[in-house]
Amino acid sequence: MTSLVNELSLSATTDSIPPSEILAEIKHLKQYFPIRGGVLGRVIQHVKAVDDISFQIHAGETLSIVGESGCGKSTTGRSILRLDEPTSGEIYFRGKNILRMNKAELKRMRKDMQIVFQDPFASLNPRQTVRQILKEALEIQKVVPRHEQDQRVRELMDNVGLRPEQADRLPHEFSGGQRQRIGIARALALEPKLIICDEAVSALDVSIQAQIINLLRKLQKQHQLTYLFISHDLSVVRHISDRVIVMYLGKIVEIADKKSLFDRPQHPYTRALLSSIPSTKRNQPRERIPLTADVPSPIHPPSGCRFHTRCPYAVEHCSTEAPELRIVHEGHQAACHLIS
Repeated sequence: MTSLVNELSLSATTDSIPPSEILAEIKHLKQYFPIRGGVLGRVIQHVKAVDDISFQIHAGETLSIVGESGCGKSTTGRSILRLDEPTSGEIYFRGKNILRMNKAELKRMRKDMQIVFQDPFASLNPRQTVRQILKEALEIQKVVPRHEQDQRVRELMDNVGLRPEQADRLPHEFSGGQRQRIGIARALALEPKLIICDEAVSALDVSIQAQIINLLRKLQKQHQLTYLFISHDLSVVRHISDRVIVMYLGKIVEIADKKSLFDRPQHPYTRALLSSIPSTKRNQPRERIPLTADVPSPIHPPSGCRFHTRCPYAVEHCSTEAPELRIVHEGHQAACHLIS
């Protein structure tokens, strides 16, 4: 952890791009996955992976989503791209509802919304060279004439810190960090407006994580990118984010700018998450907030506040009525009955 902090602090510190227009808006998004059973394979239950969430993504910002495994953060990212078709809700990108787009419209839109996956090996075709991987998107979207594609491949590889002469190698000939750079180059190929980074550094060594994070920050400035950064690592989120969304069991429990969230967390779950970050200061140990019980099942989530079964401050009201996100102070929202 210390290595990551030190390596990140060595990178050039730059001001974040100030949020301006709303690039994407998610309204009442639900993603329920059916569970089938019986001889006829009928739907008997649903996994409520994402359950009625709403938020906005501003152009030029890095908006992070954090939470424990199974909270719905990766499903949210995939649903925004329609890699998983949402159960219900609305997803607006640059003012257009992508859930109402036909195949031709969706294909045109996809060049503006790309994703970097968690596993840099599984996300690359093992039978294709880097050149073929990067050319594939260019050919499908026809954004670069065929005679200019090789030059575009060289530019992309140089942008992400790879040597152009490596373009004819296969993915298994690269290290994990280099493969993730290939994934980033592929996402950049179509000059997108929004890149969803789905646990993009969690499978990498700590020192390599720092390099990839610094690369993402540099590319954001160069190409005026917007990131939706999905992660469970709060140390990484603290360095790269402008705003942070905290999710628990398919629900958003807190939204705030980075400084406000880390300095003045409001929701008990957020405070518990932040208390789990290892302290790098010997004389200032962090007070841990232990959570009791296991994470409930998303098939049968608790009534009322979904966190009440593990919350050390829960009262009877928490188990009967679900709290709504409300403004605590400017730019900071939380969903908790106990916040005055």
